[in-house]
Amino acid sequence: MDLLLHAIGWIGAGLLVFGYGMVSTSRMSGDSAHYQVLNLAGSAALMVNSAYNDAWPSAGLNLIWAAIGVVSLVKLARLGVAQ
Repeated sequence: MDLLLHAIGWIGAGLLVFGYGMVSTSRMSGDSAHYQVLNLAGSAALMVNSAYNDAWPSAGLNLIWAAIGVVSLVKLARLGVAQ
């Protein structure tokens, strides 16, 4: 179980860094659904890993980060954006 949860954390970190890199190099739009999905998945994975490791400030931060991703995706869906 330890290995799985550590892997989930590393995958989450990788997703967030990948998304940030893509936006920073103008290969992805910061307001695209793809970017928001990367942020949501990455923050959710890090939230699980942080909670497992009793890193509650990090888990809380990632909960908020994931909530922002959900709100952004709902907003994009209402606008009919499917990027």
